[in-house]
Amino acid sequence: MLVDAPLEVLREYRSSQTVPDDFDEFWADTIASARDTGGTVIRTPVDTGLVGVEVFDLTFPGFGGDPVRAWLRLPRMRDRPLPAVVHFTGYGAGRGAPIDDLLFATAGYAHLVMDTRGQGDGGTVDPGFESIAPSGFLTRGITDPHSYYYRRVFTDAVRAVDAVRGLDEVDPDRVAVAGNSQGGGIAIAAGVLSEDVRAVLAQAPFLADLPRAVGATDRYPYREIADLLTRARHLEALALQTLAYVDTVNLATRARVPAWFSAGLMDDITPPSTVFAVHNAWAAERHIVTWPFNGHDAGGSHDLAGALRVLSETVGPA
Repeated sequence: MLVDAPLEVLREYRSSQTVPDDFDEFWADTIASARDTGGTVIRTPVDTGLVGVEVFDLTFPGFGGDPVRAWLRLPRMRDRPLPAVVHFTGYGAGRGAPIDDLLFATAGYAHLVMDTRGQGDGGTVDPGFESIAPSGFLTRGITDPHSYYYRRVFTDAVRAVDAVRGLDEVDPDRVAVAGNSQGGGIAIAAGVLSEDVRAVLAQAPFLADLPRAVGATDRYPYREIADLLTRARHLEALALQTLAYVDTVNLATRARVPAWFSAGLMDDITPPSTVFAVHNAWAAERHIVTWPFNGHDAGGSHDLAGALRVLSETVGPA
């Protein structure tokens, strides 16, 4: 797929997704339950050899109180509470190494990158499942929204924002969320379900307009759903019902903060129509940048340069 739809069509496109009747109650109860579980934030300094950035191995309580790991990166030169970026990663990646992803910290922001449970090196476990799984996150627990994998991940993301806002080094009123692909989808969820996030930055967000996405591309991860329903056709209605609870198009209708989206118009992993679907449904201030000849990188470094400008405008200069 080189062209999903003409740009003028994308700008007017609306998803066929519908919001479940108990959608707001489902998420309010889920987040309240996670916060009621309590738990403490623990961090340990990491000796990286970096001169300008301090790195901490941080653990915070996520869904069900499960320990979720993260890297916290802070610029060494600071004399006041910092604006912060809570960052979520792509499918299967996890939080990476402590010296990865130095852009935001070197730009002067407190930067927390969340491990995604069960992904990456398995440092954050998804209880009841293998620590490391090569694939299948998109279909894990898909027959019931209460057991669905991304219910747990989205809740972890909200608790990551809670953890950052509680740090002495962070100004709690100047927090943004960001991510690419899966990370973009998680950032959208965190931005909608958290309180007092100032901005959402989502590059080529995954988990958007799922009724279209699962039929518009045969690339993984969306292909996982087609693979499942090829073997178990009787699960289609249950699966689609569950996906409606995590579809970021539905979350977008509850948005209260500005969001910046980017899409590569040759993206065959998250089709650009699905990115426009969540952008067009966003109920608050919204912006989108398109990259006509880019794919899933959604502009890559050029788009990240734009993200730094957005951060300066929304959470303030570091």
